[in-house]
Amino acid sequence: MHRSRQAQECKASRREFIRQSATVVGATLASGVLPGAYAAGSDEIRVGLVGCGGRGTGAAVDVAAAAPGVKIVAMADAFRDRLDKSAETLKKELGDKFDVPEEQRFVGFDAYEKVLAANVNYVILATPPGFRPMHLKAAVAAGKHIFTEKPVAVDSPGVRTCLEVYEQAKAKGLGIASGTQYRHSTGHQETIQRLHDGAIGDLVFARAYFNTGLLWYRERQPGWTDMEWQMRNWYYFTWLCGDHIVEQHVHNLDVVNWAMQAHPVRCVGVGGRQVRTAPVFGHIYDHFCIDYEYANGARMMSMCRQMANCENNVSEGFAGTKGFAEIIPYRKFVITGPNAWKFDREDNKPYIQEHTTLIESLRAGRPINELKNIAESTLTAIMGRMAAYTGKLVTWEAALNSEENLMPEKLDWNAPLPVPPVAMPGQTELR
Repeated sequence: MHRSRQAQECKASRREFIRQSATVVGATLASGVLPGAYAAGSDEIRVGLVGCGGRGTGAAVDVAAAAPGVKIVAMADAFRDRLDKSAETLKKELGDKFDVPEEQRFVGFDAYEKVLAANVNYVILATPPGFRPMHLKAAVAAGKHIFTEKPVAVDSPGVRTCLEVYEQAKAKGLGIASGTQYRHSTGHQETIQRLHDGAIGDLVFARAYFNTGLLWYRERQPGWTDMEWQMRNWYYFTWLCGDHIVEQHVHNLDVVNWAMQAHPVRCVGVGGRQVRTAPVFGHIYDHFCIDYEYANGARMMSMCRQMANCENNVSEGFAGTKGFAEIIPYRKFVITGPNAWKFDREDNKPYIQEHTTLIESLRAGRPINELKNIAESTLTAIMGRMAAYTGKLVTWEAALNSEENLMPEKLDWNAPLPVPPVAMPGQTELR
């Protein structure tokens, strides 16, 4: 996926931050935020990284480039080798912006708790998505500002937890940004604003594609337990990733919800496991096609596929009563019709900008909170998966209120963890 590394200039000056800090502290105390949620009188952002894989490591580089006064000070991962590799990379790339001594490096399922107990005021949550709801809940309880990767859940109970955490964070005055980088892309922002202003009339149809090739996988090694194999190969198990419609295609679904200023109310869909069938690929599908309907009657055709040697397409499109809009991320933003328009500048660096926006909001005393948007987009993806897995029509209410909990009852490195059967439409039950 697209990862950028160009620094963005932070607009908030140290003097302005210090001037505002008294206001922030007052609001913090009034709202019940735990002390240390943000360092009053200092512009230092002390980052704890939870999840040290490629995305977590990339997010740490991004936040260090996003604003002055940022330092990585604590790290956590389930695996020591992954943490060590990340630390080596970050030390080389960040220099004195990386300051994580051995006593601030934590390993295991409870490592996130140790990072939250450390002297951090900003946490990056970049573990496999199945852990996101519990990590978000704990981080808000600890009074930390959060950058959370997408998606934020893999099942409906997890989404409901996130919606509760959204309200808790609002009450505490905590900032939360999510890894929906398209919302921080200048090209996307200017296009969507024009749609909201009526450039193509009323939106009646959208399409959202994430059709790409195969991704990484890891063969099971001798000595790996069921838990270690699934954790190291997390993309191919729904309890960890939610299937690729949730883990990856959520980006495009989020853009359409943003443009529609709503979430879908029902959907039907198809999908399957046609090419990627070996046991190393767990039990997830390799293609989905979902027909979503919004409350105003507008429709979205959603398509995602991970297969080799096929036509690739990552884009969004919108048909309105007065024109059409097409978006190819970072490359093409075009409106046709009476209000024709083209974004003719180079797009910004949204992977950095999403951190810049959060940090600026904290320093201005007006923390942003993007958790509800990404929770709803996550549920949009989950309801599409439910429709494809079962072959049934799925409503928003049914998806939101589903009691299907994909997480194991206990996180145990040595307990048996059978691979669920591949879902079969018409046979798999809607729960």
